[in-house]
Amino acid sequence: QVQLVESGGGLVQPGGSLRLSCAASGIIFNAYAMGWYRQAPGKQRELVAVINSGGRTNYEDSAKGRFTISRDNAKNTVALQMNSLKPEDTAVYYCNANAANRQFDFWGQGTQVTVSS
Repeated sequence: QVQLVESGGGLVQPGGSLRLSCAASGIIFNAYAMGWYRQAPGKQRELVAVINSGGRTNYEDSAKGRFTISRDNAKNTVALQMNSLKPEDTAVYYCNANAANRQFDFWGQGTQVTVSS
């Protein structure tokens, strides 16, 4: 079956960095767009960054210049490097894999990121 397993979340001080990683199995990884989403308490889930099968990236405005998404098709992993973290980045971060206009759409369990002093 399809599995997306996130890792790398935790508690970090404002201005700090974290690197999230998502390991995928059960899919033809290089056929999927991979994305990171987040959901803060009381808010809707929102897109943070996405990288398509060709390596093209797109970022939510607040992530531009601070976050970098990357993928390793040989290892079936996608990473999100987060720098200059702010308290408003606090959320559960989810890995997503989708293909064929979301006919195939899979989610990880999420990893908590807390930015606090």
